[in-house]
This record gives sequence, C-alpha cells and structure tokens, in this order.
Amino acid sequence: MRTPTLAELPPSEGNWLEIDTQKQQLLCWQGRSLIHECLVSTGEAGVGQQEGSGQTPQGWHYIRAAIGDGLPENAVFRGRRWTSEVFSTDLAADYPTRDWILTRILWLCGLETGKNRGGNVDSQRRYIYIHGTPPDQPMGMAASHGCIRLRNHDLLTVFQFALPGTPVWLHGGDAYVAPAGNFDTPC
Repeated sequence: MRTPTLAELPPSEGNWLEIDTQKQQLLCWQGRSLIHECLVSTGEAGVGQQEGSGQTPQGWHYIRAAIGDGLPENAVFRGRRWTSEVFSTDLAADYPTRDWILTRILWLCGLETGKNRGGNVDSQRRYIYIHGTPPDQPMGMAASHGCIRLRNHDLLTVFQFALPGTPVWLHGGDAYVAPAGNFDTPC
C-alpha cells in the first residue's frame, strides 16, 4: 500500500484509523463510512510528542509495519520479536512488572516533521505501537506507557483492516484541522 501524503488526508475512499485520546476510542473508517469502533488505552501520562515522556503522540501517522501475522493470540513480543511465549496468568505472575505487548503490533510512523517525525519527537523512534494487552488491563482510560492498547479481538480486526501504509490520525477530541508545517516523504 502506498503511504499517503498529508494533502490527501483524511482519505475520501481508502481505509484510515482515528484514535481519540480524550474518548479513548479507535475508529476504523473506509472513506467517510465507519467500519469498526472500539475502546483503547493510551498514555497514562497524557498526550505529547517528546521522547521519554510516556505520552501518546498526536497528529497524522501511518502504519509503518504490521508484525505478528499468523502468530497465536496472546503471543508475547519483546523488541518487536515473538519470544515464543504465550501470555497466561502464570507468566504474568512470573514477570509482574513487564509491560506486555501481545498478539500483534502495528508500528506507527509520524508524517508531520517537528511534530511527530524527526528529532526528539519521532513516533517511530519512540516505538509507538498499536498492540494487544492482557485482559485485566483497563480499556477506555489512559493507562499505557504511550502506545495504544487494544483488546485482542479488536486488535485482530484492526490488524486485518489497517495494512502498512494506512493513515492514522491521533487527536484529543479536536475537530479535524488540516495539518500545517513541513511534511516529509514516508519513513
């Protein structure tokens, strides 16, 4: 799939994702038609762009990579690689402080230079993902380390819908405003 330019966003016909950090909601759009919606959990530290902040970035992104296709539900990832573990309550008890990245990963890349791309605000270098989380983790409230967490059943739906190159708009309840600033070619 071709990576969109900011002038083409939001797409009038193609697939795209909207993540509202205020409502803690993800929407799957096909043009102007809503296809799927679900609750998410974004950064407990709020929204922001800075590396090391634990915040969820804002602005236009795209799916840079889709990782985990064909792996079992609850596959455990570290460094974007399957550990060969499958999450269970026993495994969680063995590693009580681990930030679990489960099932699939959709790795985000920013499209807005100086906002979510480049320097110390680069979403891809911050390793901002859409990923699965254990069933005991809250949805509908900010509780992550900056990524966007989903329930496995929702993540599997989104994973099939949002192929690499799919645009993603992260915002805090704002009405859509066309992006301003410098725009680079894709990551």
